[in-house]
Amino acid sequence: MGNLFNMDNPFFQALSKLCDMLFISIAYIFLCIPIITIGPATTALYYAVVKVIRRERGYIFREFFKSFRLNFKKGAIIGIVLTFVFIILGFDLVYAWGLTEPDSSKGSLLMGVFIGITFLAVSFSIYVFPILSRFDMTVKQLFKAASYMSMRHIPYTLLMILVNALVVVIVIFVFPFIFIAPATATLINSLMMERIFKKYMPESDGPGEETGKDEWYLE
Repeated sequence: MGNLFNMDNPFFQALSKLCDMLFISIAYIFLCIPIITIGPATTALYYAVVKVIRRERGYIFREFFKSFRLNFKKGAIIGIVLTFVFIILGFDLVYAWGLTEPDSSKGSLLMGVFIGITFLAVSFSIYVFPILSRFDMTVKQLFKAASYMSMRHIPYTLLMILVNALVVVIVIFVFPFIFIAPATATLINSLMMERIFKKYMPESDGPGEETGKDEWYLE
């Protein structure tokens, strides 16, 4: 019976992680409402989910808001740019769809072009905020890195897009799932994203205690 109520029991550990995912997802949703904070909030979500939920380092809200604060400026800039890009693409897709009836060939051609551009934008958006959470880069370097990685690792990119799409579908049919959906999608995608990041990580000089750096991501 003593082990049943032990906080190190696998059941309680799993329950603790589930609660962390729920709380951080709700915080993320509220922080995305002002629009301008979508970028830094998405960056912080990835950082906190990987560091705390996967690697069990630190506390979920402390790590979340630490990353949110440190990456606010760059995250906000990228988030605003992407917001405008997706709004424009949305209008373009509607326009192309409207052309398919009077002129199917022209409409279909435009639809294909805009769908291709939308795919590139979605692929880019999946990578750019996790990259920002992990690497110290300028905005220009972030754009280059996200564009390169999303195309260089296209199988993983397609899988992560599929994961995000599946999560959206689940939310549509089971709306309460929205309150844990952000962390769920991030956690699943991180299983692939972290494999990609390891290819670009510099070699460690030694354990964190020796280097003075918190190199939890190299463990």
